[in-house]
Amino acid sequence: MPKNRITELFDIDYPLIQAGMVWASGWKLASAVSNSGGLGIIGSGSMYPEILREHIDKCQKATDKPFAVNVPLLYPDIEKLMDIIIEKKVKIVFTSAGNPKQWTPLLKENGIKVVHVVSSVKFALKSEDAGVDAIVAEGFEAGGHNGREETTTFTLIPMVSQKLKIPVIAAGGIATGRGMLAAMVLGADAVQMGSRFVATPEASSHQNFKDLVINSNEGDTKLTLKELAPVRLLKNKFYQDIEDLYKTSPTKDELQELLGRARAKKGMFEGDLEEGELEIGQISGLIREIKPAAAVVEEVIQDFEMAKKDVLSF
Repeated sequence: MPKNRITELFDIDYPLIQAGMVWASGWKLASAVSNSGGLGIIGSGSMYPEILREHIDKCQKATDKPFAVNVPLLYPDIEKLMDIIIEKKVKIVFTSAGNPKQWTPLLKENGIKVVHVVSSVKFALKSEDAGVDAIVAEGFEAGGHNGREETTTFTLIPMVSQKLKIPVIAAGGIATGRGMLAAMVLGADAVQMGSRFVATPEASSHQNFKDLVINSNEGDTKLTLKELAPVRLLKNKFYQDIEDLYKTSPTKDELQELLGRARAKKGMFEGDLEEGELEIGQISGLIREIKPAAAVVEEVIQDFEMAKKDVLSF
């Protein structure tokens, strides 16, 4: 596969990036993806600072390839996370859920490449103005916390790529090489996949959750809790409890009380499929097998190359 702006920016073989997902993206997954030629990401959103330090140490021992850390900018101890990232000389940081102007200058002063996750053209332009090196344009199909605009990936990518000068990474609803090719035809320089990498042995999420993902079907996820922070979930008892509460026209406080604390940990990390928050993308309906991260990368790239040949034969 020829080099492009993203592979050159990150010094990776393939324009394929593993998303930094809470409770799924530890050092094992990140190092496995990086060793396979993509860009692995440690998801720090579910980690205390010292846990992040441990994961960075282990990832640096497990791979000599570039990897990144994802940092949600609303994290309560973000200063401690950033201090560790700088101390450990992490080369790439993906930020999300906040204003990139706050941390981008400091990270870049320390030689760190910065990528920010957005869900609209408006915030893509603001991120470019903030000095980030690339953006992830994430569509409505994505799992976990999502944009309020509800713009789908294949609508968002051409709109963003027409406006920006910096590289664009497509995310949301992509789990195959053919999806990767389609996103790049629409203007993306690379793709980021989350749900596909949840269904790997290296993902730190619970086996119960992985099994549920590969047995899910079209229509089994739904975006909800828009009043708090929109999140796409697999439907389960907790999701139904939310739906029942909505019938009473609840306040934000009542929704927050039902959500409580550590719901995502309970579902994705501890494997409580009834009371847990099960964050996954719509594309889960296409995922049918748990396989090693290296096999996922190989399969996606082979599928991408085959799709290119099929298109040229039309």
